Amino acid sequence: MSGEFDEYVDDYVDQHSKSIRLSGEDPDFFAEYKIKELRKMADNWGFIDPAILDFGSGIGNSVPAFRTHFKGLDITQADLSPDSLTRARDLHGGTERQIQISETGIPVDADTFDIVFTACVFHHIPHEEHDFWLKELLRVTAPGGRLVIFEHNPWNPLTLHAVRNCPFDVNAHLINAPEMARRLRTAGWSNVKNTFHVFFPAALAPLRVADPALGWCPLGAQYSCAGRAP
Repeated sequence: MSGEFDEYVDDYVDQHSKSIRLSGEDPDFFAEYKIKELRKMADNWGFIDPAILDFGSGIGNSVPAFRTHFKGLDITQADLSPDSLTRARDLHGGTERQIQISETGIPVDADTFDIVFTACVFHHIPHEEHDFWLKELLRVTAPGGRLVIFEHNPWNPLTLHAVRNCPFDVNAHLINAPEMARRLRTAGWSNVKNTFHVFFPAALAPLRVADPALGWCPLGAQYSCAGRAP
């Protein structure tokens, strides 16, 4: 990984908003839907008070949603970019723990977290490093804990348009859902499952009530890939 996001710390939200304008939504919508989905998953898995790692937390886009849907829980922000962690604190305040990831790993003990969450991070990590980081995330996840990766779906044309028009995605290499699932299994994760999300733009928002029933359909704008630590 590299600190390529340092140069976008000051205008990340503006650039992101421009790239997704065809969806009719803003970055807050995409940040919150992920945390809402994560909350549903955590409840289904029986987690009551999980310790959560936000891997690649950036400038803290998920912080407000975490505070709403996981109120009072132990959320740790982790990022390679110290500038991004500083900006997250400036923007959102709070007392959430922050840790800086190094090129060689995550500086925490094994089995620290019950849930590891990461949003649109892996397409910025060189593919040859995916196995290392998936195993590192497994190391810091307690037995029976879960990893949930949200990623852009390269099979969705609006997603491709957004990525191609986003300055900080210039080096992005999207991963399709079946390949991501294969990589999780290879790294040692079990019970791997893909679910697709966000099928309708804002103009068709009333149709989003159908999204849960369409999780199998590989046309959603994004997908989640979840795995269990043995």
